[in-house]
Amino acid sequence: MHTHAQQRTSKVLRFSLLATLIYIILLLVAGLRAHSLALLSEAGHNLSDFLALLLSWFAVYMQGLPPSATKTYGYQRAGVLAAFVNALALVAVAFFIFWEAGHRLYAPVQVAPRLMIGVAAAGVVMNGVIAALLWASSRDLNIRSAFIHELGDTLSTAAVIVGGVGIMLTGQTWIDPALSMAIGALILWSSWEIIRETLNILLEGTPRGMELERITAVIASIQGVNGVHDLHVWSLGSDSHALSCHISIPDIPPSESEQILRQVNERLRATFRIDHTTIQFEHVVCEVAHGCVAAAEDSHSHPH
Repeated sequence: MHTHAQQRTSKVLRFSLLATLIYIILLLVAGLRAHSLALLSEAGHNLSDFLALLLSWFAVYMQGLPPSATKTYGYQRAGVLAAFVNALALVAVAFFIFWEAGHRLYAPVQVAPRLMIGVAAAGVVMNGVIAALLWASSRDLNIRSAFIHELGDTLSTAAVIVGGVGIMLTGQTWIDPALSMAIGALILWSSWEIIRETLNILLEGTPRGMELERITAVIASIQGVNGVHDLHVWSLGSDSHALSCHISIPDIPPSESEQILRQVNERLRATFRIDHTTIQFEHVVCEVAHGCVAAAEDSHSHPH
């Protein structure tokens, strides 16, 4: 089911798609009229942003679909996959910028700086507005990757303005590719952070900022808990975490163990924002090596 936040994010992405498409058309027309490769390259850069925004919008839609018998966790990983693909696209864009900038350092290209400045100024306003709208939802990895796209575009179009002014004042054409390399480095650094985080989620690694030792200590501090083992923590989506573990407790009635379970879930939710848990209670000594499948006293009662 789509939440209010998801509906708002979907509207922002639809507006961003329309604005980006209009700007791409403006860049193409201006680039052809001015014979400016820089503006045509910027059109290609914005086309990658358009595709990234489209992918992010589709992921938001998929994340809102309810769980099913075949997708019991729903489609929360759709946003993570979109962020991973977007980040890889950003890496490709960054290396294209490096290649193009290096080529222009050795083979300077004469451009029309006034037209560059005018079109780039419009791009700064448009990309800046889109980036500001996406910033409110940037905790989500999917939206954060789209935000990085727009932020990179805002900086790159601002650099086009600075480069255009510099070329007008000094006539030095190396200014534009030098600024482009700096922007490419920023995009590459931001992309690596997203790739690392999305890979950790897809590989079901421990969520960033969580330590298993601390989680174990918090659970063990609850009265009635004798020990914690076979602990696993992973992320379902960019901001949704799950936990499974075995907890040793005394041989007590189910009504008392229910109170312990309630305290464990409340503590995990308040301290670590973990809402989905699968907890198995045990009151005998277990073999931890194989996930505590059998009690230790039973496992040693069979001859080898």
